[in-house]
Amino acid sequence: QVQLVESGGGLMQAGGSLRLSCAASGRTFSRYGMGWFRQAQGKEREFVASISRSGDNTYYADSVKGRFTISTDNAKNTVYLQMNILKPEDTAVYYCAAKEVYSNPTATFSNSWEYDYWGQGTQVTVSS
Repeated sequence: QVQLVESGGGLMQAGGSLRLSCAASGRTFSRYGMGWFRQAQGKEREFVASISRSGDNTYYADSVKGRFTISTDNAKNTVYLQMNILKPEDTAVYYCAAKEVYSNPTATFSNSWEYDYWGQGTQVTVSS
């Protein structure tokens, strides 16, 4: 089992940047593909970004492509989400998630039901 703890959320003006971190503890971090999801108030949780277990492949939602970057640091057991050119519509609780990958280490995953473990979330609020 793996435990995930997000940090780095906060209040930012539109056009600014934030970097979210998700620290993993428990089983070997390199066994997992990682993802970020978000849930705005009154809306369903939606996919934001994912990175393969190998770290070679990333995948983004169209709404964040070109603005957000997902990355991992296996030495620190941490996955990051660098968010640039923030927009008010990026306001949401952001969750990181981990999926244990047994084969195809280059695969990415964009469905919430594919993930095994979730963090508690961190609030991001973007003001106009």
